[in-house]
Amino acid sequence: MTSELHDLRLTPQRRAVLQVLHEADDHPTAADVFERVRRLVPGIGAATVYRTLALLVDSGQALELSLGDGDSARYDGNVSRHDHLVCVDCGTAIDVSSPLPRRAVDELAATTGFTITSYDVQFRGRCARCAADPRHGQEPTAPPTPRKEHQSWRR
Repeated sequence: MTSELHDLRLTPQRRAVLQVLHEADDHPTAADVFERVRRLVPGIGAATVYRTLALLVDSGQALELSLGDGDSARYDGNVSRHDHLVCVDCGTAIDVSSPLPRRAVDELAATTGFTITSYDVQFRGRCARCAADPRHGQEPTAPPTPRKEHQSWRR
């Protein structure tokens, strides 16, 4: 864990939140982070943990993820470029690396006029545990259709 946090003073409380994020492999919600930090720093308030998560995200030390499950935002201490596999049944999310070819990113930028500074991809499906469960025999739901005001990009 680095103590150089882009001018962010690392108080014991902030250090504990960052430690929890670095040790987590399940992309916890803010409530999950709060529960885990309370074990390390008894008496810490939920507001302190929530503010610290926002500061860590703003300073680039954590990622705030919207995994499309309609639930709370989830947090990731892994700030390197990576993607996620998300189970449509249980919500499990795991980190994977599946970089797009540079040519595809350049073509997307040229086609849309966007200056692409970063990207992440979310793959959806069923984890092995849910796929083996006979109660989950249906196909995963299709991703939502892009809103009309957004132009979809196709190669």
